[in-house]
Amino acid sequence: MDLILEQTALFLLSLFANTLSAMAGGGAGLLQLPVLLFLGLSFSTALATHKIASVALGVGATIRHLREGKLDYRFCAFILVCGLPGVVLGADIILEIPEGWTIFSLGILTSGLGIYSLNKKSLGMTAEPKNRDRKGLIIGGLALFMIGALNGSLTSGTGLFVTLWLVRWFGLDYKTSVTYVLILVGLFWNSTGALTVALQQEPKWEWLPALLVGATLGSYLGAHLAITQGNKLVKRAFETLTIMVGIKLIGDGLAILV
Repeated sequence: MDLILEQTALFLLSLFANTLSAMAGGGAGLLQLPVLLFLGLSFSTALATHKIASVALGVGATIRHLREGKLDYRFCAFILVCGLPGVVLGADIILEIPEGWTIFSLGILTSGLGIYSLNKKSLGMTAEPKNRDRKGLIIGGLALFMIGALNGSLTSGTGLFVTLWLVRWFGLDYKTSVTYVLILVGLFWNSTGALTVALQQEPKWEWLPALLVGATLGSYLGAHLAITQGNKLVKRAFETLTIMVGIKLIGDGLAILV
């Protein structure tokens, strides 16, 4: 009975976290990783388990978004080429470096993203493509590389960075930006980071089935809501999640530093 309760709790946690994340473009680790730590896993084991489970965020969302058939595959390749090397770099060094100041600083920046979007009422409501020339692509690509390094090294919130960067720098609307993030970051970036971390630290294998099923169903549901409800819901979900993730990361960073 204890095993059934444990697996049910993990499934519901993953379902809830990934539904919200699929609407906002990231942030599943806000709920998922702390609960894994609370249940008794070490940071490194919880991180490896969470990163593997987070790949399913991309699976469910990809299944739903590909039905819309609106992806620019050249732009997809650009995001992958720029971001994946950063993911490998970040995932390779995360278990070797102190994390307090990094997490605290990331929390400040993440909450700032939500506040910025909240104060820009029209941001991301309509698509206005820009910065697609050589200079714009170079700057945009370097930023994606740096976000990729954060994605590989840290646990939550970096998909939200990509969401806002695609909106602010490349002029995508929120719904389209989240589509790219869930497929490319959720599936490809996360799987690369998960593999790199798992080679260094074994995850909690027996917990993964419930987490993976919950993440797949939750991400599909969240992606469906984002598609059917439009940019206003996605923008509000993004702003809520970034501020919540930011506050949590600030608290985590202070706890480590103190």
